[in-house]
Amino acid sequence: MLTRRALITRGGAAGAAGVVFLWTQPAEAEEEAAGPVLASAKSIPVGKGKIVKGKYVITQPKKGVFKCFSAVCTHQGCTVASVSGGKIHCPCHGSQFSATTGKVVRGPAKRALAPKKIKLVKGKITLA
Repeated sequence: MLTRRALITRGGAAGAAGVVFLWTQPAEAEEEAAGPVLASAKSIPVGKGKIVKGKYVITQPKKGVFKCFSAVCTHQGCTVASVSGGKIHCPCHGSQFSATTGKVVRGPAKRALAPKKIKLVKGKITLA
C-alpha cells in the first residue's frame, strides 16, 4: 500500500525531473511554444504594416510598438490590403481602420478588426 508520504515524495521527484527536462531544452522550443513566427520586427516599417498569411495585419504605429489584428474586414469578410497613413485599408468597399486600435475610421464597416495578442522575441513577432 502506498502511503501519503510516499506518494508526495514520488510526485515531488517526478515533478523535479520534469522541471530539469524543461529547463535543459533548447531556446527554440521556448520560441515555438509562443506560436509561429509571423514576421520579423524589421519587416514592419514605422507608420505602416504588413498583411501576414491573409489572416493577420501587423502594424508599427510608433517605433517599437507593434499591434496585430485580424486581416478580415468586418464589413463583408474581404482581406484588408494595405497599411498607410495610420490606417488599415480594405480594398472591397473602402473601409478603413486605425492602425493603432483596429477601430473603424471610415465605413461601411461598423465593427473594429479583432485584436490578436503577439509577443516580440529576439526580433521576431509571434502569436502570444
